[in-house]
Amino acid sequence: MSRKTENGAVKFSQTMSGNLDCVVVAVDGSEESMNALKWALENLKLRSPASDCDPGGSFVVLHVQSPPNIAAGLNPGAIPFGGPSELEVPAFTAAIEAHQRRITQAVLEHALSICSQKNVNVKTEVVIGDPKEKICEAVENLKADLLVMGSRAFGPIKRMFLGSVSNFCANHAQCPVIIIKAKGTA
Repeated sequence: MSRKTENGAVKFSQTMSGNLDCVVVAVDGSEESMNALKWALENLKLRSPASDCDPGGSFVVLHVQSPPNIAAGLNPGAIPFGGPSELEVPAFTAAIEAHQRRITQAVLEHALSICSQKNVNVKTEVVIGDPKEKICEAVENLKADLLVMGSRAFGPIKRMFLGSVSNFCANHAQCPVIIIKAKGTA
């Protein structure tokens, strides 16, 4: 079903790679996620179009944007010194959302520049929420045949507090998951 190449990457046989209709590649702007995108584009073959009206298989570049209160690391609505704690400060929230949109745009532009080197059908999707849950939801909603993602290889302490998105997805996604690790990680 698969074989290793000289550089250690796994090449899938035609039975696995020629029948893929939807491959989701999760990107977060990290080098590891962009390497996962490059790997997917170089190693996976999507289903060919059956006719002129049929676009064939597609890669979906998925980016999960954090909600503004998570991005800020605090509740943006909290007013100090006894003010109402659930009241939002619209300017603060709007500034965080605008900043996140700029980051998302930069991540997608970088991903699409990688994709432009290949002649493949690529779509983009942005969702807002917790990456672990939203990646699994997107995979299910898109009826993905495969999820490809990078792994930042956090140490055990960081992983204990932050959790591992790739580990969560490997255990909860409704399709096979390929995790591309950085070179030199165990």
